[in-house]
Amino acid sequence: MGRVTSYRFEYALIAAVALMSVLGFWDIYVGPRADPQAHHHFHVATVFMWMGLLLVQLRLIDKGSRRTHRKLGLAVLAAAPLLVATTAMLSVHSAHRGVASGEGDFLIVQNVMGTVWLALLISLAFVFKTRRKLHAALLLSTLLLFMGIALFFALIAFAPPFRIEGPATFYRFQTAAMTGQAITLAAGLLFFVRDMRNGWPFLLAPLSFGLNEGIRMFLTERGLIDPLTQAVGGMSQLLTFVGTFAFLFVFLVATALPAPRARRPAPA
Repeated sequence: MGRVTSYRFEYALIAAVALMSVLGFWDIYVGPRADPQAHHHFHVATVFMWMGLLLVQLRLIDKGSRRTHRKLGLAVLAAAPLLVATTAMLSVHSAHRGVASGEGDFLIVQNVMGTVWLALLISLAFVFKTRRKLHAALLLSTLLLFMGIALFFALIAFAPPFRIEGPATFYRFQTAAMTGQAITLAAGLLFFVRDMRNGWPFLLAPLSFGLNEGIRMFLTERGLIDPLTQAVGGMSQLLTFVGTFAFLFVFLVATALPAPRARRPAPA
């Protein structure tokens, strides 16, 4: 019999998030009002590229190929900024569409803060790059951010109790969001219990949805949601993409690459 992998939960997480992502993007590509745009293609490509990279890296660790794992890890220096930059660009596009339609963007806080959390988790992964288990947990926990969002769209697309069938059922948006967050939190708890010392990122990622909701309520009470939407929607999508990519790329390069060693003076 073959060796039973010690990373079966991690493999299951990647597979589950991939499936949820397909279901979440289903309406955009196959639904009755399907109208995929260039920014959708770009975002979907980078999300699945990220999942594929994590899967390959996990497989290399599972096989004990740590040297190849470290070499391939340099690809993250470009893949991670690309992922965060496309997410930031999509947030600007969503806000711009909300301003143009006059309907606002009910996901403005989740979109903006989701981008911030994604960048934070990836950045922390390289701040703690020498702590292998924590480094891996931080990178894999980014999948829980995608899971929570994908579950929301999958539920309102496929689960009858969550489908929106008119103004009277708009409350189901919140119900679907809370259900998706609860499932994501349960998955995070599973990983946290397995390794409480290094598994805290698996709690941080799903709890970020609740923190984002708290920020949304705070801004709503002070009438700041519309100004925020207008500010984000007024940004240039291209400049947002380039600026986000450049900032995170420089940070990761400075953090991930080893500092050059100082030369010892030659003996007299």
